[in-house]
Amino acid sequence: MSNPFSALSIGTGSVLKNRFALAPLTNTQSHSDGTLSEDEYRWLVKRAEGGFGLTMTCAALVQRDGQGFPGQLGVYEDRHVEGLARLAEGIKAHSSHSVVQLHHAGMRAPQALIGGTPICPSDNAETGARAMTYDEVVRTRDAFVAAARRCERAGFDGVEIHGAHGYLLCEFLSPELNVRDDRYGGDIWDRSRIISEIIDGVRSECRREFSLGVRLSPERFGLRLAEIRDLAARLMAEGAIDYLDMSLWDIFKEPVEDEFRGRSLLSCFTELDRGKVKLGAAGKIATGEDVARAMDLGLDFVVVGRAAILHHDLPERIRAHSGFSPTSLPVTADYLREEGLGEPFISYMRSWKGFVADEG
Repeated sequence: MSNPFSALSIGTGSVLKNRFALAPLTNTQSHSDGTLSEDEYRWLVKRAEGGFGLTMTCAALVQRDGQGFPGQLGVYEDRHVEGLARLAEGIKAHSSHSVVQLHHAGMRAPQALIGGTPICPSDNAETGARAMTYDEVVRTRDAFVAAARRCERAGFDGVEIHGAHGYLLCEFLSPELNVRDDRYGGDIWDRSRIISEIIDGVRSECRREFSLGVRLSPERFGLRLAEIRDLAARLMAEGAIDYLDMSLWDIFKEPVEDEFRGRSLLSCFTELDRGKVKLGAAGKIATGEDVARAMDLGLDFVVVGRAAILHHDLPERIRAHSGFSPTSLPVTADYLREEGLGEPFISYMRSWKGFVADEG
């Protein structure tokens, strides 16, 4: 079993001080124009201070028409760089690897929020999203690369490409949502072409030491586990990325597809040849026991979400007590304020059933 407190080399010249990564968590705390707020700065830097080896932002917006939620951090214009630079400096001051997750919501962008019709690889009747033109696909691809350049210029250590959870890049991967007949539709290799081109673009435009990860999810939104497993295998075999971040909702559960029942969903990915690429995963990793089990199952690092909201210093708590379990829910708003959440984030967490105590 790997020691979660041992260092981990990723890519060329980057070393994580431990195997704990902060998940890219929606928190609705940035300003309406995408610029960094004090609340967002405090939330993230407090996690770096709390001992996370890798601190990742929420999904950060690469194009204005791809906004997925209010208060979303922006990386789509040069005016965002000043705040990003402050954030990168704050995270790195605590020896945490600083990463921005790059995101476009696609069909999941609320019309009221973007002021227009959301876009998708193909027309989608359920959401009212329209199919992207070929030129729009190219422009979006280039927007991801331009956003990565801004993050590098701001001083971040790397970026992660968000290809999960039914957002735009994930929609391209879905044979149900992507029925294009051009070079961005077809088999899984053509449907994943936009991700491959973004990877190539980031590698071409940014220094090789700039870390690059990809997040994938293998279920829901019309995805096929066999295809996502094959894509993961190819990404790791090619070695152009430094790490793969699998979002599994629950790393210990069985797959939903009958073909893969009788084994853990995580095992579909830990069994793959990784080369030099590191493998992490998120999904109900909360306790010291969960971390140990995840590492024992073959992960290189763990990606922690909900438990990191409850404890900014979760890695240090587990270091002090391997059997540590997060505080029980619900918690009070005052508790969350002490843990570095701003009022917009606390309001958002009220939508998570049983997370925030009712105030009477």
